[in-house]
Amino acid sequence: MKDFDDTTEDKHLDELHKQEEEQLVAVLAESKYHMPYIDLYRIGVDNEALRAISEKDALEMKVAPFKLFGKNIFIAMRSPNDDLIGKLKDLMQRQNLIPTFYMASQASLNKVWERYKEISMAESSMVGGLDISGEVLRETAKSIHHIQDIEKLIVEALEGNKIHKISRLLEIILAGGIAVKASDIHIEPEKERSRLRLRLDGVLQDINFFDLDVYHLLNSRIKLLSQMKLTSKIAQDGRFNIMEGDEEISIRCSLIPGSYGEAIVMRILDPKSIQVNLEEIGIEPYLFSIIEKEIVKPNGLILVTGPTGSGKTTTLYAFLRKIYSKEINIITIEDPVEYHLPGITQTQTNEKKGYNFAEGLRSALRQDPDVIMVGEIRDRETAEIAVQSALTGHMVFSTLHTNNAAGVIPRLIDLGVNPKILVSALSLSIAQRLVRKLCTFCKKEQALTDEENKTVKLVMESIKAEGKSLSNYNINPEAPFKIFTAVGCEKCNMTGFNGRIGIFEAIITDEAIEKIIPENPSEREIKVVARNQGTLTMRQDGIVKILNGITSIAEVRSVVDLNEE
Repeated sequence: MKDFDDTTEDKHLDELHKQEEEQLVAVLAESKYHMPYIDLYRIGVDNEALRAISEKDALEMKVAPFKLFGKNIFIAMRSPNDDLIGKLKDLMQRQNLIPTFYMASQASLNKVWERYKEISMAESSMVGGLDISGEVLRETAKSIHHIQDIEKLIVEALEGNKIHKISRLLEIILAGGIAVKASDIHIEPEKERSRLRLRLDGVLQDINFFDLDVYHLLNSRIKLLSQMKLTSKIAQDGRFNIMEGDEEISIRCSLIPGSYGEAIVMRILDPKSIQVNLEEIGIEPYLFSIIEKEIVKPNGLILVTGPTGSGKTTTLYAFLRKIYSKEINIITIEDPVEYHLPGITQTQTNEKKGYNFAEGLRSALRQDPDVIMVGEIRDRETAEIAVQSALTGHMVFSTLHTNNAAGVIPRLIDLGVNPKILVSALSLSIAQRLVRKLCTFCKKEQALTDEENKTVKLVMESIKAEGKSLSNYNINPEAPFKIFTAVGCEKCNMTGFNGRIGIFEAIITDEAIEKIIPENPSEREIKVVARNQGTLTMRQDGIVKILNGITSIAEVRSVVDLNEE
């Protein structure tokens, strides 16, 4: 006779009860509550999801968050009702999450609740290391003053055996980037390790190296945050936002496949970084007075030119902030809208839907604008509409890709703009470059080489020959030239530089320029005519900033040919 095994029978009965409960919940979910049913014994639970709802709240509300994907959170409940769903929606909305609800058995909920033991709520950020909490970043940033501090915190995070090591690492990287005012974060896999670099004042600085397994986990975390496809190995773009007090910092992510994995670049779009007043961007006094008069005129076309990363957008935003008032309607068409300006209507192009710069400009004109900012003039259609807008009572600001201010007119004519119409529309052409400012704490005086002395003398003579007074630029022509070079100290992260400033040149469409435009002049012909306008060329502006100890000769040389006539 076979012995009766209590343990086996109890286990069998438990299994039957569980099956019955699951079947009952599945039927109720469909017939009574019209909600999808889920068996959480068959599904993995994300620790990240648990951190969106505290253990205390989950037990009180009898709910179980089990999956977090991008901004989407999946929550199971035993007894759905309108009050509970409303409460959960409010709770998730405060964390910028979109909830999806499921009905599950008590056994399923118990299984999820057991997982709370695995996470430390003390370490959690607002949405558990998947959404980045501004509060956590603020706390982390308090201990970051130099790039060496970032390196130290990264080493500490990687040495620990904590469950949320990768979440903490990403928090340090982002907090560090924001704290030291980096514009970009680069994470690049190599053959046996991965490299972390920050772009400070336009130049990349090595911060740390870490193992490839850490890189792969960071890669997945960034993809989830940016709502990219996890398994895709093609180039992808995404973005996520961090609330930093009242400011929203956007992180724009780009991944491209390389030999050893995907290179990750995160651009930090911090609104504070472009809140620069027109007076602070480095425009010399005479040119500043001209720009001040031109930007407040009721109509005209002002174009800013320069390569990518030369600060054109910052300059245009400085114009908009300078002229903004409640009495005028300002509309921008951008690709993409990187920074939000209060009181201004900003629209974003969408090529897939046919909303390009030309279409955006046409739509903006139907909104009765006083001022229009177009992100970039790239084609004939946009150029023609911009010129027509300037002629019909609108002030238009935009950018163009040319090497200098003299290149604006030939470029617009090349795009198909009628030179006779251009004469009346174009008010001002501005070219700019960015150079790093020498650290005021550690810069030191340097003797000029014979070649440098010759170059400076040549540029000084050209300033005098064009009737511009050196005394207007704080330079004594009788005193020996004095230049400074970078050294490096703790204040400037050992780079020798702190912040950036623009070097500018501008050509006003005055009577002399108007006369030659219909003849389709070359850049050289425009430069010759513009010499008498009294504004500095970029070459001259660069030398003035060198002699005033603002930047170094090497910095200016890296963006302008100082020997060019």
